[in-house]
Amino acid sequence: MGTVGLALPWQSRISAVQRQRETRVEPSQHLAGSDGEAAASPGGDDAALAAACLAGDLSAYERLYAAHGARMKNLARNLLGTPVDAEDAVQETFLKIQRRIASFRSQSSFSTWVFRILINTCYDARRSRLRKKEHSIEADESEPAMPEPRAPGGHPTLRMALERAVAALTKHQRDVFLLYEVEGFHHAEIASMLEISETASKNTLFQAKRNLRQLLEPPRGPAAGLR
Repeated sequence: MGTVGLALPWQSRISAVQRQRETRVEPSQHLAGSDGEAAASPGGDDAALAAACLAGDLSAYERLYAAHGARMKNLARNLLGTPVDAEDAVQETFLKIQRRIASFRSQSSFSTWVFRILINTCYDARRSRLRKKEHSIEADESEPAMPEPRAPGGHPTLRMALERAVAALTKHQRDVFLLYEVEGFHHAEIASMLEISETASKNTLFQAKRNLRQLLEPPRGPAAGLR
């Protein structure tokens, strides 16, 4: 499994994970300003934006992008690994929003509905990428395998260690961890986006943190293993 190209400076919080602290990772710096204000805006603004989109107001989609576009790109990059894939996923998401806006029923907040579409779009992109990779492997089976380059010497950087640890989580654990710890969503929002219960979201986050602690724990010396 490849590493996840994390778009946020949350690797600096690795010590908190190792100490088993339950502090939340702060949102990325670029979320300050328009995105931060959007997250703190009252639900009435969210409902008004949804109503404007339902009415076919094209400027409403521009306001939607201004309010959530950067955060959507950030989440998509964390889920897909590259800025290019993230940009494509966000563009595809807005096309889907315009096509499906009539199906919005206000059972959840408009922004939660939007991010649910984004997450499903990222899932589709990951499945498509996996199918292409499998097809490529099958096509190259007859060709001799080239030796992989050796990794550079020395210990991996903190960022690489963290990315590898997150990549080693199950897809479900990784998604819940990113949504909660990196993007700052609440369990109720994550439950709606992933179509699971709040309890399942909390349990998955707990399992993800436990697995990360085990993966990031320094290796024990021979003496420790003989106790």
